[in-house]
Amino acid sequence: MEKRVLIAVFLSFLVIYAYQALVPAPQPSPTATPAAPAEQQQPDGKTTPAPGTAVAPSEPPAPAAAPLVADQAARDVVLENDSIRAVFSSRGAVLKRWTLKRYTENGRQLELVPQRLPPDAKLPFDLAFDDKSISTVLSGALYRPTLGGSPAGQTLTFEYTDQAGLHARKVFSFGSKPYVLNFSITAEQQGRPLNPTITFGPALGSGRNLTGGGSYTLPRAIYAKDTKVSRVDAGKLGNPTVEEGNFTFGGADDHYFLTAILMPRKAVRLEYRPLLVGGATEKESQRFVQYTGRFASAPENEQLFLGPKDFDVLASIDRNMTRAIDFGMFAWLVVPLLRALKWVNGSVGNYGWSIIILTVLINLVMFPLRHKSVVSMRKLQEIQPQVKAIQDRYAKLKMTDPGRQKMNVEMMNLYREKGVNPASGCVPMLLTFPVLFAFYALLTVAIELRGAPWFGWIHDLSLHDPLYITPVLMGGTMFWQQKLTPMNVDPVQQKIFMFTPIMFTFFFLWAPSGVVLYWLISNLWAIGQQLLTNRLIGPPPQHTLRPAAERRVKKVGSGKSDQAQ
Repeated sequence: MEKRVLIAVFLSFLVIYAYQALVPAPQPSPTATPAAPAEQQQPDGKTTPAPGTAVAPSEPPAPAAAPLVADQAARDVVLENDSIRAVFSSRGAVLKRWTLKRYTENGRQLELVPQRLPPDAKLPFDLAFDDKSISTVLSGALYRPTLGGSPAGQTLTFEYTDQAGLHARKVFSFGSKPYVLNFSITAEQQGRPLNPTITFGPALGSGRNLTGGGSYTLPRAIYAKDTKVSRVDAGKLGNPTVEEGNFTFGGADDHYFLTAILMPRKAVRLEYRPLLVGGATEKESQRFVQYTGRFASAPENEQLFLGPKDFDVLASIDRNMTRAIDFGMFAWLVVPLLRALKWVNGSVGNYGWSIIILTVLINLVMFPLRHKSVVSMRKLQEIQPQVKAIQDRYAKLKMTDPGRQKMNVEMMNLYREKGVNPASGCVPMLLTFPVLFAFYALLTVAIELRGAPWFGWIHDLSLHDPLYITPVLMGGTMFWQQKLTPMNVDPVQQKIFMFTPIMFTFFFLWAPSGVVLYWLISNLWAIGQQLLTNRLIGPPPQHTLRPAAERRVKKVGSGKSDQAQ
């Protein structure tokens, strides 16, 4: 019973981890779109086209009618607060940039609106209508921008009207909730209201290596209805994938960031498409999710979130928003661990040391369970020769033979006589597994570790160890731990267990440094606890097997004994 449970749990974990580590996420099927030439960032924050590249024509098709209310020339308009710098273009009144001031990538503030897009790519808040001519006009129209409101609560209004009676108005403002943009959009033609389809993608330009695969989550669709959260990888999206209804939130996310419509006041039709922006090869391409939303009527005072999947940030908006973070099946346990990690970090000021301290505290709490498990396994190990003798006597019987029932009775009598519970060795260990998996999930998805240094050569706990020192140490301590742990298994299984440190070392080479650090400290604690237990209960018994020729094995059913070969 104990062996089967341990082996099943162990192999299940290996299969899941190996699949995530070795099988890359599926690639989307659509044809790669040639990437636009990369812009060059200037010191003043402005961008210019790459040298030697032709500048795509920026003039849209001429409006069908002369504009009455419009801007004179295309220009950028900035809406800004302490956390965000949003740049809108008066051409189309679209969102060009959404820069997070408190997050960086490669030394620059993080940009969530992808910048390396084809010239014809639709940007957030571009409008589409059933009449394509209206879509064309409003996509290329020069909206007249107006900034109003107070400095703490600016409102940006774009308006466009032409002689054909086409009128559109977009109003944007930052709300009291972090990383949330409030928006209202109206459109009409000759007094007849129009209901636009609004572009919210492409998403999500986190600046990460989006072709990295592995355990890093690439941009994907995400939406929540009632209590269920659905996540669809870009490679599995249709062209399009349509979802309709009343959503808690709906949009796209990647490993650490999210863009989503929040709690719309009315039903919404969401359309998703994969978007592969190509480099020279598919490996060099970046994957995004293009998504649009169409409300039951023109949106008024709706909200769009573009920000980090920070638990506290999302909880401050709405508790249901925290479900956008994929903590896995042990989310109920991950949240308290996250609170504890942030509490420790509040005193220590370094997430690396905080992980070490919290790992020690967790193992200290689990000390009695592990001690009981080790003691129970030691007792099982001590009676192993007698168990083996019983099994040998019935080895020639088939599994369906009623005679094997006698073997079970003898085994139970032996356990009872020696005061051993065969389940007592694995049950305490199984009770520690939820904590282990929950802490692992926490360290792989917590945005708090993104860009958090430990010391020396580890500058980002969300990335792998660049020198691979901690994974090697982790493998070495795991091997040491295996040597110390009493194993009530046959020699073949024992060899398999001893091979696992090599496999784990390989898997952890590219695991986040925070995860490897946690595993390394846990191994060191387990080794120390094992040595202490050995000191308390004495060293494990050494059984000297008699030569095979001297062992007598009783033949089942004959009542005779025979010399074993």
